[in-house]
Amino acid sequence: MCKRETPSEMYQDERGQRKLYSVLLKSKWGYIDKTGKIVIPPQFENAWQFCEGLARIEINNKVGYIDTTGKIVINPQFDFAFDFSEGQAKVEIGKRFGYIDKTGIYVINPQFDDASDFSEGLAAVRHGKWWGYIDKTGKYVVEPQFDWARDFSGGIAMVEVDDKYGYIDKTGKYIWNPIN
Repeated sequence: MCKRETPSEMYQDERGQRKLYSVLLKSKWGYIDKTGKIVIPPQFENAWQFCEGLARIEINNKVGYIDTTGKIVINPQFDFAFDFSEGQAKVEIGKRFGYIDKTGIYVINPQFDDASDFSEGLAAVRHGKWWGYIDKTGKYVVEPQFDWARDFSGGIAMVEVDDKYGYIDKTGKYIWNPIN
């Protein structure tokens, strides 16, 4: 998910260019600027917000990415895809999740049953019934052992074990033991 914007960022992207907003016109999605001018003509089955300079778009029931000029930079090929976070985007192919870089190359092949976005350099991933945390190379930093796991924020993450909730640090050490 894109970071929360401050008022000074609301009308510009990270390069200071005008910000674009997705709009639906005659059953197709495109983008307008803050004045209401169509910048990228409606042509997509679906279109999402820009994050880290790219926006997800859907064509023929597959998701890919465009840049702020409307050029397709990652061909629609994914069953579903998510916003870029820390330079990588979570993608789904055949009910498996992996991560790509901004060129569309797999950094971590689809292999997880569920996954979160990267946050503070780590992503929560589920393999089978257990959640753990990987780094940006796909290496487990905290082995799968949790019933559920949230994103890291401020160096800690909430986890669930046997219907009890606790917090761990980035090494997997409990800083607050699971209680209910």
